[in-house]
Amino acid sequence: MVNTNKPSVKLKVSNLSINYGEASALRDVNLDVYENEIFGIIGPANSGKTSFLKTINRMDIFTPGMKVVGDIIFNGTSLDQWRNVYALRSRIGVVFPLPVGLPLTIYENVALAPRLAGVKNRTELDIIVERCLTRAALWDEVKDRLDSLGSMLSGGQQQRLTIARALSQEPDLLMLDEFSIAVDPVTTMRIEDVLKELKHEMTIILVTNLVQQAYRLADRTAFFLMGDCVEMGNTEDLFSGNVQDERTRDYIEGRFG
Repeated sequence: MVNTNKPSVKLKVSNLSINYGEASALRDVNLDVYENEIFGIIGPANSGKTSFLKTINRMDIFTPGMKVVGDIIFNGTSLDQWRNVYALRSRIGVVFPLPVGLPLTIYENVALAPRLAGVKNRTELDIIVERCLTRAALWDEVKDRLDSLGSMLSGGQQQRLTIARALSQEPDLLMLDEFSIAVDPVTTMRIEDVLKELKHEMTIILVTNLVQQAYRLADRTAFFLMGDCVEMGNTEDLFSGNVQDERTRDYIEGRFG
């Protein structure tokens, strides 16, 4: 029997447009991101991919000149109705292209968010830190030096620490923006394996310039180009040439970008 159940929508984007002053970053984007999927976004630089993530995390309110029109519904509630932006961000973890380590020990980098959420018991914090570092494929490498500064780790380790810190928030949605730019290929593959496991616990949005990374990880993929969402579909379909717009095929096959 064919399963006709539609997946639950984690994030619904309707008629989203983003401008910086007179410059348009995104125009009239409509898409759904489902529960427990990895949703890939590909496209060349300046296509609006990062602006899209910034809007979901409400960074627009701290970005001068950034104007957002349209509606984004997260967990059934419009972002405009989240009166406390910090409560919203506690549900959305973000990993940026370059590791952004806090000037804290490895332990405190991961324990900070739980502490701010009210967790005081040291044993409980220890469990959270070990769990998050393990899920980020970093525990075995740092378990004997948790009191060392996170900034002393290698670039790849710092990026995994950033992921562990994002996971410590227990987010419903994890967004990654070019996470592998500063990471070696071996570490990149380790993080990709982590993401495949994490999608069973949360929804992931993966922005990447590496089309093969989207192919390896994403269940569905959207192609952004010069501010437009040109096409969106099952990743396997897009990469097998089943596209609606030839620009999608040209980008995937490396003819531009």
